[in-house]
Amino acid sequence: MAGSLMECWNNDLLNGENEEEETQENKIRMALCRIACKSILIYYEKYMYKEPCRTSKRTENIFIQKILHGNETRCYENFRLRKTVFLDLSKDLTNKYGLKPTRGMSVYEELGMFLMICTHGAGNRLVQEIFQHLGETIHMHFHSVLKAIGKLARDIIQPHPSYNDGAGDHKPCNQRYLPFFKDCIGALDDTHVKARLPQGQEIPYIGCKGYPTQNILVVVDFNMCFTFAWAGWEGAAHDNCIFCETLHRPELNFSHPSGDKYYLVDAGYSHIKGYMAPYKGDNVRYHLAEFRRGKTRQLRAPNGRKEMFNYLHSSCRNIVERTFGVWKARWFILRDMSFYHIDTQRNIVLAAMAIHNYIRKKCKVDNAFQEAENERYVPRVDPDVERSTRVNVTNEENVENQGNNNIWMAIRDLIAQDIYDR
Repeated sequence: MAGSLMECWNNDLLNGENEEEETQENKIRMALCRIACKSILIYYEKYMYKEPCRTSKRTENIFIQKILHGNETRCYENFRLRKTVFLDLSKDLTNKYGLKPTRGMSVYEELGMFLMICTHGAGNRLVQEIFQHLGETIHMHFHSVLKAIGKLARDIIQPHPSYNDGAGDHKPCNQRYLPFFKDCIGALDDTHVKARLPQGQEIPYIGCKGYPTQNILVVVDFNMCFTFAWAGWEGAAHDNCIFCETLHRPELNFSHPSGDKYYLVDAGYSHIKGYMAPYKGDNVRYHLAEFRRGKTRQLRAPNGRKEMFNYLHSSCRNIVERTFGVWKARWFILRDMSFYHIDTQRNIVLAAMAIHNYIRKKCKVDNAFQEAENERYVPRVDPDVERSTRVNVTNEENVENQGNNNIWMAIRDLIAQDIYDR
């Protein structure tokens, strides 16, 4: 009897263990089934039954057409271009520089997206919402427009063919600079725009501003147009080093002055033949802001022939500062660059310069240019992205062709004396 009870008890234990194992297996099967069902549901919703994201009724060209057929102010606020300039630019990019419409996007829409990104610093997601297109589509068309404008830049960022004769806008417009700077054909200077680089690669681009920038050497004429630009230099590169490199790189097609012609340059550059720099010294003022700090008229007035030369030189060379002011004020992306490859960032800078020139040549009533035509114009841009004012510490006695440079210094002295004696 006892043996039978023991055997029954053992059987119950075995049955209980089997039931627990079966229950555990069932739980595992149910968990796996739930995971599989959830995965199938996610796949179905993502790839088979996609819920539309861009569902606005303002699709395709509706946004662009409303702007182009609406008030002039609306076009200028959105694209920083007047409607006639926008239409002309679209036509030229299509007919001359290879920009093509696609099945789902017109050239107007392509250019509109590009301008909105550059003028307002709009991100990809915001542009998706405004234009009702996928992010990949916007990325692709942005680079298509950038490539076309890059071709435009090669044609429009260049001087007049007879620039060394003072033709076109290669001579001072204001008579007060004549005859002192009658041989001046433009101004040369550098500027910085913010750069975005991956962590660990930004060190060479961090200069005196304390954050990554790219340094850009430019030449401008007296119509506030860029006639030469070399972008993409590291922010830590010294202005005079970039300048010297430019002079020795024939492939850049730099527009060298010839004969007695010259560009005005600031105190960061060497005073050599073809490049008229101001007088330097601890007690010699140069920048206009230094003259304006005086509390009385007598303190603000330049003292002696060197400061009188510097004051007129700085006033005439101010054309490049006004050009930078108009250029940077129009393009927000220059003040807060997006995360593009550094080569793309360089191309964006050149594209912004190309459109700047295009506007100036096509439209004589642009609001920003009209304001900057006043010589007292003060650029309203973020001071963090204004140009560096560091002084060149290069020993000019080591500059090549020192004999010619001595003659050039004598020419500067003659001009300074003429200004002093007037």
